[in-house]
Amino acid sequence: MTDISDMLTTPTMEVTVNVNGTDVTKTIEPRLLLVHFLRDHLDLTGTHWGCDTSNCGACVVWVDAEPVKSCTMLAAMAGGHEVRTVEDLETEDGLDPVQEGFMKCHGLQCGFCTPGMMMTGRALLDANPDPSEAEIREAISGNLCRCTGYENIVRSIRWAAEHSANGSAPAGQEG
Repeated sequence: MTDISDMLTTPTMEVTVNVNGTDVTKTIEPRLLLVHFLRDHLDLTGTHWGCDTSNCGACVVWVDAEPVKSCTMLAAMAGGHEVRTVEDLETEDGLDPVQEGFMKCHGLQCGFCTPGMMMTGRALLDANPDPSEAEIREAISGNLCRCTGYENIVRSIRWAAEHSANGSAPAGQEG
């Protein structure tokens, strides 16, 4: 006869993910979202959990150099892949130009959407070093900001484009 406690045990699995350049192995529930893996298991709280429906974009991270809304991906799916979070934008040489742009051009108010906006903006600049205002607006169209009206966010990314060496991330931070 099966013990009732055996039936109530939550299944787990082991996953290894390269996060910000470091391989991390954790035992997780198979249904754990990547956003919760990053925040709750790795203490990388720069990735924000906003809507859990993929509408807001506050949780954008990169998976194999592609922007992904981490609330739409299971942590198990990230196994064997490279994940980059907003914590990895800053280097020992200083802030990424996108981070500087948000600071200098007042691209944030409450700051909740900022990590996702920065990761999306950096991805845009890596793909297109000199985007037009329309291209910036298109790139961030999957990210919601409830405070700024987007003008300063667009200016921030534009500033970063103008102050990035060849539009790329700082040395050692290839996207």
